[in-house]
Amino acid sequence: MQEYVIIVAGGSGSRMKSNIPKQFIPVNGLPILMHTITAFRNYSDTLQIILVLPEAQFDYWNHLCKTFSFTETYSLVAGGETRFHSVKNGLDSITATDDAFVAVHDGVRPMISKEIISESFQNAAQFGTAVVSVPLKDSIRIIENSEKNTAMDRSAFRLIQTPQTFRIDWMKIAFENPYQSLFTDCASVLEFQGYQIHLTEGSYENIKITTPEDLKRAEIYLKN
Repeated sequence: MQEYVIIVAGGSGSRMKSNIPKQFIPVNGLPILMHTITAFRNYSDTLQIILVLPEAQFDYWNHLCKTFSFTETYSLVAGGETRFHSVKNGLDSITATDDAFVAVHDGVRPMISKEIISESFQNAAQFGTAVVSVPLKDSIRIIENSEKNTAMDRSAFRLIQTPQTFRIDWMKIAFENPYQSLFTDCASVLEFQGYQIHLTEGSYENIKITTPEDLKRAEIYLKN
């Protein structure tokens, strides 16, 4: 069984209030994206890592790799107009068509554990799909209009994380569909094609770093 991961990193620094894209911000001595790649390399020496970046960021990324002496092995692929197109570009770079599984992961989720990655691939091998998620901690309400809102049963909902892992043949079929605005993640693309989504257990530490507050949490987690 062949295992691949497509790491997608196309964010800006707007919500982070940073002049550089958030995936390049240093945390505990390394840019966030390098922590993420290292986490997957620590999972397996044979895992095929595909990094998808906006082509305009290639030179800066290569500069960072030299600056930090970052030598992990991966393939670099140019991103597309949307996340959907970026994942598709990464997927198109994989020649395998069967007996292979592809995880898709956010470049700014560096606190992913080896155990969650392993379980994601194992569940994908069993069910065809494996999407990492966690239960909600807070109460939630649905806003029906400007004057009415109603409490919801939070046990009926999950927060979706990455990695999201799938059979490669299912992914290639699903990503032949034209892009639609309802495609908010890979799971929605596979579900649109008719595949059932299997949820696996994630971690509250597996945060997506998008704000300065997230950055502070990441510094603590990665230090430990």
